[in-house]
Amino acid sequence: LCPDCASAGPRSRFHFPRKMTDTRRVHAVRGELIHFTADPADAGDAALTHLPDGVMLIVDGLISESGPAEAMLAKLPADTRITDYRGKLILPGFVDTHIHYAQTDIIASYGEQLLAWLEKYTFPTEARFSDPEHAGEVADFFCDELLRNGTTTALAFATVHPASVDALFEAAWQRSMRMIAGKVLMDRNCPDYLADTADTGYTDSKALIEKWHGCDRLLYAVTPRFAPTSTREQMALAGRLFAEHPGVYLQSHVAENRGEVAWVAELYPEARSYLDVYERYGQLGERSVYAHCIWLDETDRERMASTGSAMSFCPTSNLFLGSGLFDLDRAHALGVRVGIGTDVGGGTSFSMLQTLNEAYKVLQLNGQRLSAERAFYLATLGGARSLYLDDRIGNFAPGKEADFVVIDPAATPLFARRMAATTSLSERLFVLMMLGDDRCVAATHILGECAFEAGTT
Repeated sequence: LCPDCASAGPRSRFHFPRKMTDTRRVHAVRGELIHFTADPADAGDAALTHLPDGVMLIVDGLISESGPAEAMLAKLPADTRITDYRGKLILPGFVDTHIHYAQTDIIASYGEQLLAWLEKYTFPTEARFSDPEHAGEVADFFCDELLRNGTTTALAFATVHPASVDALFEAAWQRSMRMIAGKVLMDRNCPDYLADTADTGYTDSKALIEKWHGCDRLLYAVTPRFAPTSTREQMALAGRLFAEHPGVYLQSHVAENRGEVAWVAELYPEARSYLDVYERYGQLGERSVYAHCIWLDETDRERMASTGSAMSFCPTSNLFLGSGLFDLDRAHALGVRVGIGTDVGGGTSFSMLQTLNEAYKVLQLNGQRLSAERAFYLATLGGARSLYLDDRIGNFAPGKEADFVVIDPAATPLFARRMAATTSLSERLFVLMMLGDDRCVAATHILGECAFEAGTT
């Protein structure tokens, strides 16, 4: 058991690293270390670093160094605290580049495509987040569910209510998670009970940026839901917020559904394309992240590449809502940054492993291939790069924040049996992404400290 969790009596699966009081924390973790230093699509086998029996030294939440266990153990001080995960795989914490925390309670809701989904499920559910108590309860559950699935960084939508943002950031802060989030901007084509105005959206967002952006590991994202639910005035002010506050993010949706694309063309007839609407209002650039990006043309993809904007590939929701198939090969050929998004609640799982499973199938249907190595790159370092956080998270390079997930290769009888028949690391990783889910997550560490451990009460 994780030494951070050891205590007399019942123990919780979830632990708040923030409550650690040591002035200097030195900690070593031993196990099978796997991480990426480049995209396997570019660098091949050289992109992956694999230590079958490795030790990673963590000082004050940051990775100091890692190497083969024999060499590392020989030079560690005798009193170094060591968490022994031999027999398990240790990977960087997963990075979810698109998820709606307020839609947690409508995951697996039956029978609609995008626009009907919003009307039937999303808007009524999000109305409840005017209640800070409800927002706080969902935020706590949401953050715990991310940790239970090995996700340590997320780019998340809140709702139009400022209290929903406060609740999510507070929950993430308590757990020392790296969270990027923002208040939804929405002043038309939505129920009156969820509408803000261009001015109130701007004012509320500005206040939230000043309150939360850069607080510990928290970062703010300007969040127009999507072009149809914002007037031109609100879109202009969203672009202004993005420009006025260097370092903030901007997140939205683009070209998810063909009906949505046609609607945008009616609402913004002056724009060349759906993506062009965002560009006209200053919303493309570094740290802007657009979910889905299915029904884009070549010019759109080139503009995303040239501006440094990122795509979030959301396979489970694209299949569940019948939206379409993402073109990863074309995005890569043009140099667009791409991460993976679970897109809960249109997405059907918090598990990045299950999301990679569906990504493989989406690309198969689109005549493309997704190797296991490339999939795990996208879920870790690729996600970090799409968020411009690869200097802080995404792999086990010295100086990075020590967020990681511990995977049990014998978590279920079938998983153990199939793993026993594998002959290579590539095959093991593929089995993990096809058969794995939250049951495979033995532990999740935030800044080196255990934040979730399976098998405890």
